[in-house]
Amino acid sequence: MTDHKTGRVLVVGMGVSGLATAGRLHAAGWTPVLVERAPARRSGGYFVALFGAGKAAARRLGIDGSLHDRAGDRPPLTLDRHGRVRAGAGLADLPGKPWLMLRGDAEKAAYSALPDDVEIRYSTVPTAIEQDDDGVDVTLRDTAAGTSVTERFDLVVGADGLRSTVRSLVFGPHAEHLHRLGYVVAAFEYDGTPAGLAPGQGATLLEPGRSMWVFAFADHNPTIMLTYRADDVDAEFGEPPARRLRAAFGPEPLGRTLADVLDHLETTGEVLFDSVEQVRMPRWHRGRVVLVGDSAWCVTLYAGMGVSAGLTGADLLGAMLERHDDLETALTAWERALRPYLDHYQDGAFADRKIFMADTRLEVRLRRVLPKLGRTKLGGRLLRRMMRVDDIERFKNADIVAGSTDERTSVAGPA
Repeated sequence: MTDHKTGRVLVVGMGVSGLATAGRLHAAGWTPVLVERAPARRSGGYFVALFGAGKAAARRLGIDGSLHDRAGDRPPLTLDRHGRVRAGAGLADLPGKPWLMLRGDAEKAAYSALPDDVEIRYSTVPTAIEQDDDGVDVTLRDTAAGTSVTERFDLVVGADGLRSTVRSLVFGPHAEHLHRLGYVVAAFEYDGTPAGLAPGQGATLLEPGRSMWVFAFADHNPTIMLTYRADDVDAEFGEPPARRLRAAFGPEPLGRTLADVLDHLETTGEVLFDSVEQVRMPRWHRGRVVLVGDSAWCVTLYAGMGVSAGLTGADLLGAMLERHDDLETALTAWERALRPYLDHYQDGAFADRKIFMADTRLEVRLRRVLPKLGRTKLGGRLLRRMMRVDDIERFKNADIVAGSTDERTSVAGPA
């Protein structure tokens, strides 16, 4: 493969990873062309947490000033269907105090930081990708105009999400890379405050195999997340989300807050309803095509690292392309530096699921008393283990890019 230094790069997808990658590669001297299948830039979005790794990347990308922690100042609650209320714990209590925000906040910040000369094409998707040692020929279809054009690029970045078109064209069908965890998730914005809660107050309702989370913000409507175990995930998509969720959380009486949430779901204009899946791949790049974000390594919402990992991957990609003249060397170094962290997030996702879910009634009871137990020495240790505090401090709050690009440290990952 010939030296690259800089060139023309196609970035597919205008989510957090794609926008951040286009901006970072522009800063490294590349000429990005950014394409998005939607007819306009997306807005809104649901709850995300920005951990230390993401904060550090956002600072280097120059977008941290456009982000802020939306966490409310009211202590969260633990609820049940019978109206019992206890003190709870929220994600904002985790080590490093992750910022709580909306995915749209990060997308807007990354978009606002793009230089004016970055070309953006909406309603555009790749339909064919052919590469050789010197470049990549990509056929792009304008779905609005019904026309296609083939153009040549020096690098192609697939940042088009869990079911990536770039990945399917270059690395093979989705079935080879998607791995289901056996859970379904629904998320939507609640207009106002759910019944039984105060404005800005979060809450959890945990039951074996299913849960409701209310992620409350100080200055925005809350995000509702409902998640449950499913023996046949495909069967869950044969009916409208509201019907499946009522079935999943039945047949017992719902109680005040859960009933209000499900009633609201019936009328909401937009809801994310999907299976919980990871993307697992032995390599994230092939020749001059590289995947970033969920396209490459979707860690699931249970890991809480989607935005942080997307920003980190974009920042580190630019750094490695600046450091290495040879493209293969740069992409290999980038992947070698990121892989230990992303493998850890993925391997730990099922354990992290226990932050959001409980499998048995015993686990539910334990979670209810954890805030009180946490005030004792033994309870504090138990709480640290359940919340995977040591892993959060070592992996999720690490400045991955600084550690990977410091000449004095190895890029092999955390010690």
